[in-house]
Amino acid sequence: MPKSANQKLRILYLMDYLRRKTDESHPASMNDILDYLQLCDVQAERKTIYDDIEMLRLYGEDIVLSKGKNGGYFCASHTFDLREIKLLVDSVQSSKFIPEKQSLKLISKLEGLTNIYEAGELQRQVYVTNRVKSIRESVFINVDYIAAAINSDKAISFKYFTYNLKKEPEYRHDGKRYNVSPFALIWDDENYYMLAFDNEELRMKHFRVDKMDKITIMQTGRAGNEEFAKTDMSQYNVKIFSMYSGNEETVKIKFRNNLVSVVIDRFGKNISIVPEDKEHFSISVRAQISPQFYAWLFGFADECEVVSPEYVRKEYAEKLKKTAAKYR
Repeated sequence: MPKSANQKLRILYLMDYLRRKTDESHPASMNDILDYLQLCDVQAERKTIYDDIEMLRLYGEDIVLSKGKNGGYFCASHTFDLREIKLLVDSVQSSKFIPEKQSLKLISKLEGLTNIYEAGELQRQVYVTNRVKSIRESVFINVDYIAAAINSDKAISFKYFTYNLKKEPEYRHDGKRYNVSPFALIWDDENYYMLAFDNEELRMKHFRVDKMDKITIMQTGRAGNEEFAKTDMSQYNVKIFSMYSGNEETVKIKFRNNLVSVVIDRFGKNISIVPEDKEHFSISVRAQISPQFYAWLFGFADECEVVSPEYVRKEYAEKLKKTAAKYR
């Protein structure tokens, strides 16, 4: 049999076909395989395909032969199973910092990790349109710049903005560029942040990646290594509420017993829970005291109480009074 132009690609076409178009419910007969290869301009004999399938098995492909009237060959497993891909798809479609267009691209690529039948099931569960999403396509470019700067140990400069009442971006810092040394990327509360050492204020700060603009990688090396070394990244998101910075304190808070799960969700299972009475428990936790810290407490109404330090207790009480006064 004369060799076709694509003959050297035969085993790759075969692997792709079995991965993408077969499963236990959709096995491929030898005739199906030969017909597909012919469409790919590949001529092959049955014995050759038997040998190729054995080579793929030796390579690690989980190819199974089901016998019977409607039997055939199928790929029994993939690098990711359907549950794992669903989890990844859910993460992409619910992430606010990933723009809608990019979300659909990523989900399409994730579908390529399984066969066409499971991909169809994934597609029926994709809900991206009209979700709250970042409107800036440049977020992925920003991430590339930040990662490149971290890997090359370089500082960066950029402009930073917020939106005004007309929904237009307005640069902060009087439009001047920020000069920082990036150290880490953090995903918190469905947003992407960069943790960096501010080269002017000489302290660690974080910035929303989707609010950064005109990033430039500088020739100067990073500063702030000693400050970053003091940062416990495993606890960073726990101490900072919604990424609002403040003075760090050890705060004792008393909760009603029905809020144990909420406290564990926020601070982790390693948090020490101390029973206070039959109805209450307390925790002592390191936290940065910020408006969002108080807002988190306010969500529990009278089911929690700041015990110490006294200035935090008084500050919280004053905020409660001011809020209540607006509704008199």
